Amino acid sequence: MTTKPVVVYGASGYTGRLVCEYLRHYHVPFVAAGRSEEKLKASMESSVPGIETADYEITAVEHDVAALTELFTGASVVLNTVGPFSELGPAAVEAALAAGAHYTDTTGEQDWLITCDEKYGKQFAEAGLLLSPGIAQMYTTGEIAAQLCLEEPGLDTLDIAVFWGGSPTIASTRTILVNAATSKAHFLDQNEYVEFPEQGLVPLVVPGQHELALSLPWGGTSHPVWFKRDPRVANCKAQGGVFNAALMHGVPQIVAGALEATKDMSADERNVALTETARQVMNQMPPRENPRVNKSLDSVHASGPLGRAHCVIHGNSNYQQTGLLQAYAAYSLLQTPPKRVGFASGCQAFGHRELLGVLRGFGLVSEPQLTVQR
Repeated sequence: MTTKPVVVYGASGYTGRLVCEYLRHYHVPFVAAGRSEEKLKASMESSVPGIETADYEITAVEHDVAALTELFTGASVVLNTVGPFSELGPAAVEAALAAGAHYTDTTGEQDWLITCDEKYGKQFAEAGLLLSPGIAQMYTTGEIAAQLCLEEPGLDTLDIAVFWGGSPTIASTRTILVNAATSKAHFLDQNEYVEFPEQGLVPLVVPGQHELALSLPWGGTSHPVWFKRDPRVANCKAQGGVFNAALMHGVPQIVAGALEATKDMSADERNVALTETARQVMNQMPPRENPRVNKSLDSVHASGPLGRAHCVIHGNSNYQQTGLLQAYAAYSLLQTPPKRVGFASGCQAFGHRELLGVLRGFGLVSEPQLTVQR
């Protein structure tokens, strides 16, 4: 049991550290939790600027429902960064529900989003709690752009592209491989999930540059799941990637090789093999983001029978955007109920213009470029 209002689970990881950093900005007391007390202490002291002025404590915990429930009890909000979420998320979600705490995470795994919606959403709603997986730059910032487009009535189709500069973290790399090996990517077509065809890399026009960028469905992303229950939207497709073309060319080969090598393995054997493959791709924490290098771009074309809208949001430091969005979610929930309980996206729970203001206030995104054709 904790006396702090917020628990950051996975605080020693790259994203977890950033969440703690922004909780400090908001003067929110928190528990930095994870499996290793030693790693947590080292991470807080060496990688969270200004941590000496934060109100926090460190707690090591085993990853099972009983231990996590005991830890979460007394907290109002659980911010989870421990993935792959399709594998490790259920214990954290069930513990948060049992402890009576709101839950958010940083997932991009579409199958986990669907599980949260269909398996846990009703239970959280009945308890008056928020269940908001996927609050992260690659999903929430693009959703902000989509919601700005949807302020124009009569648009029912979303075409979303998300790009960023830099490389994924160790945990993100492992999640990408595990998700590719265990689930299919879907888009939304007339309010039904449709599996992406085998299409390989797809070149996309990127606003602000002449060169085309290469994209993948990236697991389908969170957007089709969030918009499936939005009566304004019938169709939603999202693709994304990194600006580094060489890295993008390598991703399908790495994934295909991992799938072939693990196809006959048991689940446990596959997880071990995929973890080792991920280490070969990325075996160290990336450096702290440089806004001149780690750029982000979210572009949404929205259309309907008689109208069009296009919104572009340029930004930087996508992992810092994620840390900030998570911290703001906790800060907001400690003061006022969310706009929606149960399963909800960040924008549905807190408001897209509110979240845009948060990102703008910390200098992480530019003013959106919105054009509307009527």
